[in-house]
Amino acid sequence: MMLGKAFAPVPSEFLLIASTALLLTGFGLVMVLSATMATDTAAGVSPFETVMKQGMFALLGIPLMFIASRLPILFWKRIAWPALIFGVLFQLLVFVPGLGVENDGNRNWIVIGGIQAQPSEFLKLALALWLGYVLYRKHTLLGLWRHVFIPVVPVGAVVIGTVILGKDLGTAMVLVLILLGALFFSGVKLRIFVLPLILAIGSVAVLAVTSPDRMRRIMSFLDVDTAACYYDDCYQSLHGIWGLAGGGVFGLGLGNSREKYSWLPAAAHDYIFAIVGEEIGLIGCAVVLVLFALFAVGSFHVIRKTLDPFVRIVAGAITVWIVGQALINIGVVLRLFPVLGVPLPFMSQGGTSLLSVLIACGVLLSFARTLPSHQVQARPAGARPASPRPAPARTSARRG
Repeated sequence: MMLGKAFAPVPSEFLLIASTALLLTGFGLVMVLSATMATDTAAGVSPFETVMKQGMFALLGIPLMFIASRLPILFWKRIAWPALIFGVLFQLLVFVPGLGVENDGNRNWIVIGGIQAQPSEFLKLALALWLGYVLYRKHTLLGLWRHVFIPVVPVGAVVIGTVILGKDLGTAMVLVLILLGALFFSGVKLRIFVLPLILAIGSVAVLAVTSPDRMRRIMSFLDVDTAACYYDDCYQSLHGIWGLAGGGVFGLGLGNSREKYSWLPAAAHDYIFAIVGEEIGLIGCAVVLVLFALFAVGSFHVIRKTLDPFVRIVAGAITVWIVGQALINIGVVLRLFPVLGVPLPFMSQGGTSLLSVLIACGVLLSFARTLPSHQVQARPAGARPASPRPAPARTSARRG
């Protein structure tokens, strides 16, 4: 009985989400290897040092994804509050002396036992689950603004505030997208949804204006004279564009990037898409975009077909997170947005980022298993369809 259930057919959405997640993860490992071999060798370590670490998280995350796909919806509902509390406490560890690590002005990492982790990556999934549970419990009251705002806005502000305190605006923006995505897919009225949207845009604007470093990056992004700021804030974004331009349509060939030789900062992190464009060209970039588009199609089918409000809200929040973050990262590399420090899901170097995204895919796969089936029960071979039962003959009463 259990064996039959384990090998039961799964919906096409399950296959689409799982296959695109695995392909993007494998593609990412290849590109991380290509982007880090030269710098690892120059540092005197094995050229496979970085990709081995990334591969360990992939080997951990992929089984966890399929384990999560077997868990029932009731489990995700019950774990929503504990996950959020644990996520916030885990994020607060970045402010503990001896554990928290500051990098490029952001304090958003911890080091435990020689392993560096970014707690805010797990906070994204925890917030999506919590928002789904709270809005699901209130789905009959979402026509009233106070039931939409309480406790979603105060708790969401606290969660995002723990990331803002570490000066990581990019991750905070992704958390805001998750909150807005959950509200949108919960079905709240447009006039109620607009106010949180305005508050979110206003908060991001205030955070940008009040930080000299962020304002400098924004102004350099808007500056048409990029040569003037080449040695300052335009250096990274210009080398990203040059990497994409140098690849052309077919690319320079896998492993033949020039920018990865310490010209492009964060080549394996936030700018891995530039290395894809330089080595595999426009074709490689198109493949990445198509894979993310297919992932979005599978996820939106789950959102559209489900009958459970909790599934719809959480699936919508996770989809907005992963697809939205991918679009932001690619937009930064294309210099459509200022540098925000947001990794490309599945592909950028970073173990906790890969692990959290794969577990989130496991949640989507768990939801995909619960989609209602519209298949007609098959008839035995050679059996004829049953003829409809004739309607009873009408009799008319004769008046005497």
